[in-house]
Amino acid sequence: MALGALAAWSLPTSTTVLDWQPAKWATEPWRAFTAPFVHFSQQHLLANLAGCAVLALFGWAARLPRRAALAWALAWPLTQWALLIEPALLHFGGLSGVLHAGVAVGVVTLLLRGGRDRWIGLGIGLGLGIKLMLEHPLGAPTQQVQGWDIAIAPLSHLTGALSGVFSGMVCALFSRLRR
Repeated sequence: MALGALAAWSLPTSTTVLDWQPAKWATEPWRAFTAPFVHFSQQHLLANLAGCAVLALFGWAARLPRRAALAWALAWPLTQWALLIEPALLHFGGLSGVLHAGVAVGVVTLLLRGGRDRWIGLGIGLGLGIKLMLEHPLGAPTQQVQGWDIAIAPLSHLTGALSGVFSGMVCALFSRLRR
């Protein structure tokens, strides 16, 4: 994810060719996969690269299984497609929604393990839920947040988290059925 974001940053036309545009979802479906790579400012890019590092550390420390990576990959386009519920969000780019999906997949995985991991997953999940509520993701499609040089689209954080929970549960179910 980080390498894709860095590569897109070097393309001068990435914001118009790769970003999420709901009006073009059926004719240019690749945007559901490329939009997370698009960043609208250097601060936006650096914050999401830091998020990639934190998520990688979370996955490593939690010893997330391969199915968690598969669930995260499934949540990737779902995160963008779910943004169709807000047609006023005309353009979107950035890794934050997909990063929230990764955290949600990790939470589901930890909750299903039981024991100490379940408590850790519960704590992280509670923190994620509170963060999402405080952002008012169902409010205005973009929001100016003090300290940011771009407008934030908190709905993407919610769609990412929900997509991560869904795909994490589906992959866990299939894993259990295989056993």
